[in-house]
Amino acid sequence: MSKRRFTLLPEFVTRHVLFAMAFGGVAGIGFMVFLIEFDHHTSTESFCTTCHSMEISAEAYRESSHYQPESGVRASCGDCHVSPGVFAATWDHFIGSKDLFNQIFGPDYDDPVINALHLPEAAFSAREWFRKNDSRTCRRCHAQEAIVGKRADTLAIHQEETDGKTCVDCHINLVHRKVPEQATFKREAWNRMIEKEFGLEPGKADELLAE
Repeated sequence: MSKRRFTLLPEFVTRHVLFAMAFGGVAGIGFMVFLIEFDHHTSTESFCTTCHSMEISAEAYRESSHYQPESGVRASCGDCHVSPGVFAATWDHFIGSKDLFNQIFGPDYDDPVINALHLPEAAFSAREWFRKNDSRTCRRCHAQEAIVGKRADTLAIHQEETDGKTCVDCHINLVHRKVPEQATFKREAWNRMIEKEFGLEPGKADELLAE
């Protein structure tokens, strides 16, 4: 029976080739499962906050409507900051590894003062990422045509006034500490605000940034 089946295959498909194909298939499935589990695990709040600097960011997140929505549908770190799809998600994690490098070799982001001083650049970078991919992680949960809201004109605004715009062009500062738009951001004013917040001497923020 087995001999008849093999005669139906091309001559180059030997027993060894079949074994290699089967092994490759199993290995491929295993690799895909690994990527899915890896992306899932590294997108969770518990994983992200293993870095203390991320715990600082998470404090504001836990007070936001994305953490405590009326619907009970909670968005985790990865839901907003990691692209849908296993390959896109893996790529995002690969690119995001630079943050781990900066965490280890860069400024002491675990220090709340240093963290707050560098926060604007992190926010600008995140917003640029959202704009480049047309806020696709927002759209993973929010269907633009179904955003009714509580105001009478919310639906009309989302249907008639969004040409050429993406979500973060109108919706920012929803989750983490508020940072102005880059176009209106004033470093001098931000530094003075951080100094006042943490009781630092005037000019100390500039010194810390220069280190």
